[in-house]
Amino acid sequence: QVQLVESGGGLVQAGGSLRLSCAASGSTFSINVMGWYRQAPGKQREFVARISGGRTNYAYSVKDRFTISRDNAKNTVYLQMDSLKPEDTAVYYCVADRVFRIPASTQTFGYWGQGTQVTVSS
Repeated sequence: QVQLVESGGGLVQAGGSLRLSCAASGSTFSINVMGWYRQAPGKQREFVARISGGRTNYAYSVKDRFTISRDNAKNTVYLQMDSLKPEDTAVYYCVADRVFRIPASTQTFGYWGQGTQVTVSS
């Protein structure tokens, strides 16, 4: 089993930045891909970004504004969010899985964190 714990959410003004962190514990040796999803009020959860080795993928809505990275020594994945917009307001979930799938649209994640709230004010 793998446990994921997010941190770093909060309230920020539009145009500002936040960095989310996600610490993984448990059977971390089995993880090949980590990433982030988000869910805005009244909307379905949506893919944000994923990372596996040196490969990254982003949702079109966050590309060039968000950066995903991973520190394997710390079993931690980060999401640097810049130029934030009110429409980025959501609960952000850290995700992980044993299998890296191509294309990114076919990726599924078996492990989910509890989520952290990000609120961007206009």
